[in-house]
Amino acid sequence: MPLEYDVLESSAQTDAYPTRDPEKETWRERVDPTVWQDWTDQAPISRGQADAFDRDGFLVLEDLFSTDEIAALVSQAAELRSALEGSDAAEVVTEPGSDAVRTVFNLETRHDLMARLSRDVRLAGIAQFLLNDEVYIHQSRLNYKPGFTGKEFYWHSDFETWHAEDGMPRMRAVSASLLLTDNRAHNGALMLMPGSHKTFVSCQGETPDANYETSLKTQKIGTPSQESLRDLAQMHGITDAEGPAGTLVLFDCNTIHGSNGNITPDPRSNAFFVYNAVSNALADPFAAEEPRPDHLAHRGTPSPIKLRTGALV
Repeated sequence: MPLEYDVLESSAQTDAYPTRDPEKETWRERVDPTVWQDWTDQAPISRGQADAFDRDGFLVLEDLFSTDEIAALVSQAAELRSALEGSDAAEVVTEPGSDAVRTVFNLETRHDLMARLSRDVRLAGIAQFLLNDEVYIHQSRLNYKPGFTGKEFYWHSDFETWHAEDGMPRMRAVSASLLLTDNRAHNGALMLMPGSHKTFVSCQGETPDANYETSLKTQKIGTPSQESLRDLAQMHGITDAEGPAGTLVLFDCNTIHGSNGNITPDPRSNAFFVYNAVSNALADPFAAEEPRPDHLAHRGTPSPIKLRTGALV
């Protein structure tokens, strides 16, 4: 176990989750809820699903979208990747050592269909229930892991980075990843440690200037030590978030997760939206000199999403 396990009582004036100490890594008990309201029969998910999200820090849902909807999304994602191949735009991140597209940020601004998806009640409505607040998009992206050469995403908590480098005050955000290809263990499906969201790993190491320029390809600062990852895995286990195209994976901002590289012929692609509570708007970074660019963390006064119902197409 890490040398220290700290319990910090929070207040409006206190950093509830200090991190990036140059001298040490510590574990801290989470002081925020995971599900921010009690379940009722008006909720967009079942009581069992709400309980599972609270317990595990993630939820895998299938059969929310029609075949036609998924086909349209898959086609649009392929067009975006093709159009942006070789782009030097800041919103496009390539694989380490190649020009293959790894990530495209600001996904909802690139096509009306992706904008419509980001506001869909099947994504944003569930996030709104879990967070018990109106929500806005903190970040969006298309994640693409090509066949044969797709690189891994190392173990991390998103909240650690969002808190340290973006200024997200509290654990009141949820990620929604809609699978646009079959995601299986063999082609780099998301791996999560169920229950790890209850512990905040305060990482060791100071944030370099413009850390995002390298961390989006290979993250080193803001990742738990191998000792912590070993202990967390022994405590909680590791689950593969597998499913066919159209599966929705929802996970808490502090759930430890990562994914293996892809040496199979089968690419892996996901549309990814981060929903943050309007009441949890970004402040100054807690462990960085300057905030990351807006395409990585939408700043300013949040504009609540207007939920949309009905078919995408």
